Amino acid sequence: MGNLPRDRVVPDYPFNCSGVDFCGPFMIRYRNQRKGVLHKMYICIFVCFVSKAIHIEIVSDLTSEAFIATLKRFFGRRGKCAKLYSDNGKTFVGANQEIKGLLKLVKEPDETLSGFLSAEGIEWKFIPPRAPSFGGLWEAAVKSVKYHLKRIVGRSNLTYEEFLTVCIQIEGILNSRPLCPLSSSADDLNALTPAHFLIGRSMNSIIEPNLTDLSEGVLKRWQRVTRLVQLIWNKWHRSYLSELQQRNKWQFQKKNVKVGDLVVLIEDNMPTFKWPLGRVTKLYSGNDTLIRVVKVKAQSGEYKRAISRVCLLPMPV
Repeated sequence: MGNLPRDRVVPDYPFNCSGVDFCGPFMIRYRNQRKGVLHKMYICIFVCFVSKAIHIEIVSDLTSEAFIATLKRFFGRRGKCAKLYSDNGKTFVGANQEIKGLLKLVKEPDETLSGFLSAEGIEWKFIPPRAPSFGGLWEAAVKSVKYHLKRIVGRSNLTYEEFLTVCIQIEGILNSRPLCPLSSSADDLNALTPAHFLIGRSMNSIIEPNLTDLSEGVLKRWQRVTRLVQLIWNKWHRSYLSELQQRNKWQFQKKNVKVGDLVVLIEDNMPTFKWPLGRVTKLYSGNDTLIRVVKVKAQSGEYKRAISRVCLLPMPV
């Protein structure tokens, strides 16, 4: 395995070097009317190279002016970045024409966009053609949420305000994901998250009842928005934990869980932003000497869990 690019390992401010990804189109109603006119919207996802933090912005159309406005909103909230990376258009084999048009806009900028980037001293780079592995920063967590966004929100025809609320809550969900233990102390049950780089602490959310089992027809307008966010959380949460397990499973030398490791407990129907963490206190081996069951100390007590129901967080290097 080769070394990571310098922009990925040198300490820097959040989003000073960022990757850009696109998703869409989504059909949006500007007024809360059943037969309101639908408009196309796109999502621009910025990924911090250093902290893996996520920032989501909405692009109203495929013009340079709209994309510049998107960059200005991003810079206004996260600070102006020095470098922007994006996938080469040829890696989007199955992308629709609208996304290809957005990629062409940034790959072959007109005078308006190129003049803005030059005046602001922003360097835009592309990964090599037909080499999506170079875009490893656009990890499964981001790709997965794009997939679930398209499947769940794509057919809902939300208003602009509802769509913006869903996108920002998804941004918070992505920034709440645990990356690695905060410390090696056995009493520390906290994990480092992208939110720590942005707000100095883990991300919290408003406690809301689970609406995923209810029919959309019995819910009020904003309850439907909450239900959409919960559906996306449930699907993305499972796929992210599955990715964590897979990452630790397929190694040349399989790494067993050991006492003191920080793990994520796999629980059903967890509320949004909630990641149950615990420290391994005892191991139970099978006849093959492999770990089959672990005892975990969590904030609410000690529990026994099958090894398949915990995800080991990678240690920082």
